[in-house]
Amino acid sequence: MQIDPGLFQENERTQPTVLGRQSLSIGPLDLESGARLEDVVVAYETWGTLSPARDNAILVCHALTGDSHAIGWWSRLVGPGKPIDTDRHYVVCANVLGGCQGSTGPASLASDGKPYGSRFPIITVGDMVNAQKRLIDHLGIPCLLAIAGGSMGGMLALDWTVRYPGSVRKAFITASGAAHSAMQIGFNEAARQAIMRDAKWLGGDYPLDEGPEGGLAVARMIGHLSFLCEEAFTAKFGRRLQGKSHYEYHTGVEFEVESYLNYQGDKFTKRFDANSLIVVTRAIDYFDLKTLKRSTTEYLFVSYTTDWLYPTHQSVELNAMAITAGCRSSHVEIDLPFGHDAFLLDADVQGPELCALLARE
Repeated sequence: MQIDPGLFQENERTQPTVLGRQSLSIGPLDLESGARLEDVVVAYETWGTLSPARDNAILVCHALTGDSHAIGWWSRLVGPGKPIDTDRHYVVCANVLGGCQGSTGPASLASDGKPYGSRFPIITVGDMVNAQKRLIDHLGIPCLLAIAGGSMGGMLALDWTVRYPGSVRKAFITASGAAHSAMQIGFNEAARQAIMRDAKWLGGDYPLDEGPEGGLAVARMIGHLSFLCEEAFTAKFGRRLQGKSHYEYHTGVEFEVESYLNYQGDKFTKRFDANSLIVVTRAIDYFDLKTLKRSTTEYLFVSYTTDWLYPTHQSVELNAMAITAGCRSSHVEIDLPFGHDAFLLDADVQGPELCALLARE
């Protein structure tokens, strides 16, 4: 099996940057839980130029641990000459509410000058979308040409199409679903517990420079295992030992895959906040889309044969839901041995499908 060079470079592909990042204060936001955030900031980036008719805007929604820098983590689909062409389209991407890359989240300062920490309220995908809508209104975009997202980003894109019907012409939803299964919730809960059982979590009120890094690293290892697949791990590591030719019979690192997961987990703690991971995973576990009947959007759903985190049947169900709602919709299953992360790496197959979606009148 040929290994994609980007498959095992998760932290490198998603390394955040403040270059080009802008911030917008959208004021107070009433949340679906009944709580209220008094002063919400949305961090975002844009590329390209909004047309005089204001009809060429595409909103890109990031996955769980992404940020506003879409031309970085989705570089194979977003950029000059790419399917989401920054030479032709006005592309917008915002860090989600609850995140830790510029948008208001648990690590942000509350009105008392201290981080929210445990005081940050539970949020939903709908709350994230409502914050994004204020950004899009501020940018003067009456209707999006398209919205695109994978995994959690696909959930945001779906919610947009029913929460604000008529505001999105086309939706590209890749490797996502209408609601988490028990297994998907279970993966997220295991990650949350890894953080919350770290002695340094302190109920969520840890110093930002001395947080529960051990628990957060383990949480990332759990997530990373679910993002890939057996074929990819076997091809990359097999049962090879780390820097030696025989077992040493101890509890430290013996296998290459152990070293790799430790490296990925430790590096992740340098760019992500533990409370944000708890808050955002809880939000996507709550997401439960029952119908697309309010939508007027055209959909393209993509899934991957080796994606066991968001399996193909969830995209099949979404496609059927869209057709039942009277929307134009199609589904494409792609055979690639990259697991869930295929949606971030594949441009050869989903790229042309996305181009065709955007080209259709």
